[in-house]
Amino acid sequence: MLIQLHNAGKRFNRDWIFRKVNTAFVSGNAYAITGPNGSGKSTLLQVIAAALQINEGGIEWQLQKQKGLKGIDEEEVHSHIAICAPYLEVIEEMTATEFLQFHASFKPLLPQMRIAEIINIVGLQKAANKQIRFYSSGMKQRIKLAQAIFADVPILLLDEPCTNLDASGYELYHQLIEKYCRHKLIVVSSNDINEYDFCGERLSILDYK
Repeated sequence: MLIQLHNAGKRFNRDWIFRKVNTAFVSGNAYAITGPNGSGKSTLLQVIAAALQINEGGIEWQLQKQKGLKGIDEEEVHSHIAICAPYLEVIEEMTATEFLQFHASFKPLLPQMRIAEIINIVGLQKAANKQIRFYSSGMKQRIKLAQAIFADVPILLLDEPCTNLDASGYELYHQLIEKYCRHKLIVVSSNDINEYDFCGERLSILDYK
């Protein structure tokens, strides 16, 4: 998978969030988008996800095929992406089992992974059949990570992925990345180095103001 931004800029009303972003994101690598709160990290991540359109420049999404790279239409990008972010809500009337079954119905899980196994891996086996609305904030974050990390897609986007997690949750997060995401294109939006310390490439949003 290859994502390329060419002089990309995004504004809201008259205020530019970022401008002249020229960069590429390649499968098998992990990238961090860093910067203070409110600087535009999440906005850039949503542009990468094709959830927001840019106001200047261009962006290309390309998928690796046997005969080379094939372009992906903007409307199809979502099917190649999994995302975990604080502003994406879970369906609280569902149990963890039902929630993952729902996601798997339109975005398949990694091969040979069963939902019961995933729930056990993220430490929610005792609450598998409890409605998510009764979960603590940390438990909700674990199920958000599960639906994103175990999706069989080439791109994983993580926005403040350890929100509401304790020390054991941070440890779990790193274990999941190391074991299940080695061949994915990973982009982490965060100002907490403990969330992106594994990223080999780092992009400061402040460089594009």
